[in-house]
Amino acid sequence: MKLSVIIVSYNVKHYLQQCLDSLQRAIEGLDAEVCIVDNHSKDGTVKFLRRMSGKVKVVASNHNYGFARANNIGIRQTTGEYVLLLNPDTVVGESSIKECLKFMDAHPSAGGLGVEMLKSDGGKAMESRRGLPTPMTSFYKMCGLCTKFPNSKRFGRYYMCGIPWDKPGEIEVISGAFFMARRTALDKAGLLDEDFFMYGEDIDLSYRILKSGFENWYLPVKILHYKGESTQKSSFKYVHAFYEAMLIFFQKHYSHLGVCLYIPIKIAIYFSAVLALVKMVSANVRKMLGFPLRRRARKAFFVFLGSADSIGICHNIVEKHGLSASYHVCDERSRSGGHVSIDMPGDASLPVYVVYDVSAFKYETVLNVFSENQQKNVFIGMFNPVNKVIITDKEIIS
Repeated sequence: MKLSVIIVSYNVKHYLQQCLDSLQRAIEGLDAEVCIVDNHSKDGTVKFLRRMSGKVKVVASNHNYGFARANNIGIRQTTGEYVLLLNPDTVVGESSIKECLKFMDAHPSAGGLGVEMLKSDGGKAMESRRGLPTPMTSFYKMCGLCTKFPNSKRFGRYYMCGIPWDKPGEIEVISGAFFMARRTALDKAGLLDEDFFMYGEDIDLSYRILKSGFENWYLPVKILHYKGESTQKSSFKYVHAFYEAMLIFFQKHYSHLGVCLYIPIKIAIYFSAVLALVKMVSANVRKMLGFPLRRRARKAFFVFLGSADSIGICHNIVEKHGLSASYHVCDERSRSGGHVSIDMPGDASLPVYVVYDVSAFKYETVLNVFSENQQKNVFIGMFNPVNKVIITDKEIIS
């Protein structure tokens, strides 16, 4: 077996469906297996997966084991020469995985590989390439110097700002959203540390792969990442898990430092966690008391591109929900440039979702068009006529 793809899911059925559709195209012709480990979802995910008999292996957990433990379950039940840890809230291009495998085959010293992740507006996600959170790198990040001087090799090391985006380059930390690893590297470095429930396990594994004598690489292959669609970042659980992961990592790898460094780092982490909780509680209290937290978001406008049949389905969905939209019957051959030549609504402040029919356009084409032609307030949307669901980074519409 050449490749084993492991996806951990938790209450993201529609995003998972989209991810699997793009993945099936990407692994076509490869000797590959797909293993979904579901962390006790309540949204019908397992029932949907059971209908895909023969296409994916399903492990239905009776509890939410967290990201690290669930991935380890999948890794142990697969046999591929390479292992790809893939988030369910991602979309991969048709040639992306083949390019990654080609690179790994040509670089036997590479233990891990990450890719160029795009945000919903087509912009580059900074976490595509990261440096190890050493005490000084973490200090620059937490005090804002990394944000203020993003192109500085010193202050911007958290995001590996010293390497170009359009060429392969060695990095230190690979994102867990798309983490390809050589199985022999995992055999030597060990699997994900199950002390991490959510967050931090990708940093820890990346570090251990480096310490095992392998290299970690970035490859300029594009994927879309909705950035944790299943995570409620305003919840206490999120805040607790995030900052607990930071503490676990520092205690594991930097506890040998002198008191003068180690204690201030712990204080800074605790302070950041308390500050995040105070902001969260304050926002919740204001909401309960009826105070406005921010100006209400304006209704979005939708631009649909696809086959006549898909456009008809989308038109019905739009009318059902009282949305505003324009429609363009086309496909990849008749409109190779996608939405670029289409006039957007006159109000530049109005969010626009350009929804592509993925039966008429390749995922890869959509990602490339958005990456090369970013427009303010214009975001990626996708529609699959099989599922009859419109998916954006904000909502599922059916």
